[in-house]
Amino acid sequence: MTGEVDRIAALRDPFELLRQATNRMSAAQEEVTELARLRRRVIQELHDQGMSYAHIAQKVGLTRGRIHQIRHGGPAPEGAFLGTGSVIIATPLKEEAIKARPVVAIEDVAAAQRLGELARSLGLEPSFEHVPVGGAIDLNRPNLVVICGPRISEPVAQVLAQDPVLQFERASDGPWTLVDRRTGVVYRSGQDQDPPTTSDVAYLGRLPRPDGQGSLIVFTGIHPPGSLGAVHLICTQISELYAQVGTGNFSVLVGTQYEPGTNEPRQVELLTPLYQLLEEA
Repeated sequence: MTGEVDRIAALRDPFELLRQATNRMSAAQEEVTELARLRRRVIQELHDQGMSYAHIAQKVGLTRGRIHQIRHGGPAPEGAFLGTGSVIIATPLKEEAIKARPVVAIEDVAAAQRLGELARSLGLEPSFEHVPVGGAIDLNRPNLVVICGPRISEPVAQVLAQDPVLQFERASDGPWTLVDRRTGVVYRSGQDQDPPTTSDVAYLGRLPRPDGQGSLIVFTGIHPPGSLGAVHLICTQISELYAQVGTGNFSVLVGTQYEPGTNEPRQVELLTPLYQLLEEA
């Protein structure tokens, strides 16, 4: 650390010094946040295993009060479900039917904003971007969350195709469906039923990146209300999700009953088990 500070301090260009000092401070703060998250997680795990705070404190040379303070303060461990440090949230641009202008579905905007608020509450720094019309996007980046389906982006479709259990498939009469290959159950959006209902189904998963050097989170409804349902599930049950799958690859289907007119989730539930995708993925 001292060597890095000395290197920056020795820079002759004052603007370059300011730039590098600012960047280094940002990176150092992210590192401090993630180390604090890691400490809290380990203390929580040790305590859950039956070890007292006093015993943990004795082992690491801290006071019992300090261990208790760390356990109940700082960034929550479940923040790691979304990523570390900073999180990129990407939503798709779609071509407007009438004027052929790129637009974003209002549900996707709301989903991204709510996920960003959750990230901030967990000590993460969100940034936002769009999947352009045509669907081209670099998926080989850390801490990436993509709210997008296979119809809009071919790179996303290829990532989703890696899932050996849950798949998007077109029904014989045209609409997209979601299929659980283990049970054979086909899930259809309420909008595509006769008569229509105010319900939708969404895919939520963490899957390998195309370069094999990490994973990304991807979720999307068959229709936009399903995406709102998926983000509602994440925002309200992230502790439970993290407890079950941690930072490993997984997939699950989410059912949403929503309010007509606003598309706001009224009831959200898991339709399938949380499939952990290990060797299969």
